[in-house]
Amino acid sequence: MPSIALRSLATVLGAVLLTACGLPSPASSPTPLFAKRAESTRGMVVASHADAAAAGATILRQGGNAVDAAVATAFALSVVDPSQTGLGGAGGMLVWHRAARRVDALDFYARTGAAAEWGTVDTASMRRPINGRAAGVPGAVAGLLEAHGKWGKLPRAQVMAPAIALARDGFIVSPLLARTAESSRAKLSADSAAAALFLPAGEALRPGERLVQPLLAQTLEAIARDGRAAFYEGVLAERAVAKMRAAGSPVTVQDFKAYPVAVKRPLCSPWMGYTLLGAAPALGGATPMASLNLLAASNAVPLGSPTTQGAAAVQLVGAMRVAGTDVGQYRGDPTDFAVPARGLTSPTFAEKRAPILATLDGGATPTAGDPWADDAVAPSGACTALDGWGASTLGRDRVAAPRSPRGGGDDESAASYTSHFSVVDGDRNAVAMTFTVGVLFGSGVYVNGYFLNSGANNFDASTRGPNRYASSTISPTIILKGNDVRMVVGAAGSQYIPTATTQVTFRHLALGEDPWTAIASPRLQPAQGRGVEVEAGFAPEVYAALRDKGYLPISRVGDIMFGGVHAIAVVKGKLVGVADPRRDGAAIGY
Repeated sequence: MPSIALRSLATVLGAVLLTACGLPSPASSPTPLFAKRAESTRGMVVASHADAAAAGATILRQGGNAVDAAVATAFALSVVDPSQTGLGGAGGMLVWHRAARRVDALDFYARTGAAAEWGTVDTASMRRPINGRAAGVPGAVAGLLEAHGKWGKLPRAQVMAPAIALARDGFIVSPLLARTAESSRAKLSADSAAAALFLPAGEALRPGERLVQPLLAQTLEAIARDGRAAFYEGVLAERAVAKMRAAGSPVTVQDFKAYPVAVKRPLCSPWMGYTLLGAAPALGGATPMASLNLLAASNAVPLGSPTTQGAAAVQLVGAMRVAGTDVGQYRGDPTDFAVPARGLTSPTFAEKRAPILATLDGGATPTAGDPWADDAVAPSGACTALDGWGASTLGRDRVAAPRSPRGGGDDESAASYTSHFSVVDGDRNAVAMTFTVGVLFGSGVYVNGYFLNSGANNFDASTRGPNRYASSTISPTIILKGNDVRMVVGAAGSQYIPTATTQVTFRHLALGEDPWTAIASPRLQPAQGRGVEVEAGFAPEVYAALRDKGYLPISRVGDIMFGGVHAIAVVKGKLVGVADPRRDGAAIGY
């Protein structure tokens, strides 16, 4: 197996950046934060950890394409960002093939197995630190290998070599991993093997320490050597299933072996002269697309920047509330439940809904619109050529029943987890991928060097059942201008994912803000009732305008809570990569 010697982080980043056609080092970039903004004319990787971005950029320099780099980045993230992602996780990916003028969407989110027991919930296990019932069958390894097998250029072993080196030789612990290890002490302490790594001598890892994961390296080496079978069959699968079942899961080895990656058509919508491409149900690509269409239909651009203009901020909050209500009415695996996503993301539907924004205030609760007529309308223009997501094959009688209110207690669902990364190669192929283990360290089930996801907790009483993909807010997005990539974007952060993606995209493409400004600017988040979460940095007029419209601004620290957006924009022929300052990520060109 080819090997890549693990150099210090500074050496790796420096080598990658200094070979990028004489581009400046991170110290001379327009942001004072390390590696948060980069420019290149050849290729770019932006990810939630600098070592993972460096892994993808290394593969680009070695002649790999965007898919090779994405797979390398994702496997590296499974090593360096284990509280957010990992081999036991799941996700979704969009791939733009520029020469073929085609986009593909892969759904490899957590999935239930075949047993009828997946249709019930074991309430006794829900409060345990380690909860096997929370874990769905993991799809990340299957999805990454599916993408690499279909579209990659380099050998699998070469693409996985950076991740193997990071696991075998170690990496420098980041502030985010140190914080999440401390905040997840109860979960990590419940498994002695996990505790030995992440709580050595009873103390959480600290920034600057080196974390070596030999068991994870062995698992990665097995996948590099034997492919999908190494993970989903044989001894590794048997160990994982045994540990999950011991923690209450009904999973079987056959569920692992039979896990299907869903290759889908993307959601597609024209928008302000661009083409929006998003992840199809049961993933969450419809919400930011619906929000952006509402902002266009309601003529929000002349209102100016939400940072300084109160009317613009109010309009933005209203659009996100209405879109969230409309899309939130439909959920579940589209094989089993009706989800009229094409109608929900139609500009015509947005035009019908836009008048609501003029009268919507904090005291009013939006009522969901009716997208069914628009769902039945065939796409036109670019979305016809791109073969976008079709009409729902199920009717109104198959819509999932309303979600039951969540119980009290720990509100892990309200926190901000997951990881998104973006890749563009020298031929302007692109990948947007969002990758998650669910809540911090997933279900807490630790085996073979990784944590199993908590994706099965995304089911509710109406959508739970055997052989189903869980719903998710993850929204990897690619935006085209004609036949060329204009932006690759997505976010981490549970319910903050669609709103963060909406705000960054609107700021950059509609308002013309520099990509760094668009990502670093303060964000808004509709909350329960009249609440609107606000980061610091808005003009006083904005807070006052929200109050005048009946909202109750809730102050939040501009941190991991508001998500992590990692984007690449094409500006005057240059690739501009930006990593969210709220997280530990990096943008690296080559």
